[in-house]
Amino acid sequence: MLFPEYRPRRLRQNESFRRMIRETNLSVNDLILPLFAINGKNVKNPIKSMPGQYQLSVDNLIKESAHAYKLGIPAIMLFGIPDSKNPLATGAYANKGIVQRAVKAIKDRVPELLVITDVCLCQYTDHGHCGVVDGNIIDNDATLDLLARTAVSHAKAGADMVAPSDMMDGRVTEIRGALDENSFSNIPIMAYSAKYCSAYYGPFRNAADSAPKFGDRRTYQMDPANALEAVREVTMDVEEGADIIMIKPALPYLDIICRIRDEIDLPLAAYNVSGEYSMIKAGEKMGWIDGKKVMMETLISIKRAGADMILTYFAIEAAKELA
Repeated sequence: MLFPEYRPRRLRQNESFRRMIRETNLSVNDLILPLFAINGKNVKNPIKSMPGQYQLSVDNLIKESAHAYKLGIPAIMLFGIPDSKNPLATGAYANKGIVQRAVKAIKDRVPELLVITDVCLCQYTDHGHCGVVDGNIIDNDATLDLLARTAVSHAKAGADMVAPSDMMDGRVTEIRGALDENSFSNIPIMAYSAKYCSAYYGPFRNAADSAPKFGDRRTYQMDPANALEAVREVTMDVEEGADIIMIKPALPYLDIICRIRDEIDLPLAAYNVSGEYSMIKAGEKMGWIDGKKVMMETLISIKRAGADMILTYFAIEAAKELA
């Protein structure tokens, strides 16, 4: 089709035409809101590197969760910040840990809201790594049992879904087995299947106090240069029993989202991570960009790439724009 017979602008000339031919639609149903749980009462600590985001005590988490649900957001993702840490991350799987108490309280007050829990050890270890440390080595297999114990403790507290983010080999199998053995075969797993070793996580590590005390996470998180490896990682998690797979981060890895969407027919999530959020907020503060428009364009790009659901700190703002 060539000009002048074909004139694409004919179908762009007003909003009604544009709505009729729109190929990708973003809905509030696509959004998952990450939240940070901390001990105390009436605590709302601003996260300086993530304007508009807070560390929240359980009472304030209930309020924020109820607000999100009222806006139509179907799910939240909970991250915990404990009072103390140790080498074996015992706070991650403690019966009365911060996440466990937050899950129970939110499900008691906002029962229809889906509560997904991040399953990892980095916030709870004194060294900040996502697994058990042997010298300077992250011991993959010694970590698996602790991850499974964490997932089961979340399920016992009332979590609707668990989301392992550690990137240890074999953890989906271990968690699926532990859940099934403890009568939680109905609890789905959202696996961080292709989680890259990314500089975009910086603000999150400030928010969750989870930066490693030595080295980095390149021995277990993926090399940003690799795409075929993402297919292998995702395929492994699917075969081990994952119900939903996730790509993280989202924006620098839209090609990976698209590729995995073509390869795998399970529901696909993408994490619009802290660095992506903070850059937009910084640009908006400086007056360099229209923050709301860039937010919406960012989210639609992730959906267009193939994501079925988007974890994003913009969830509340986006839900209001979509109302």
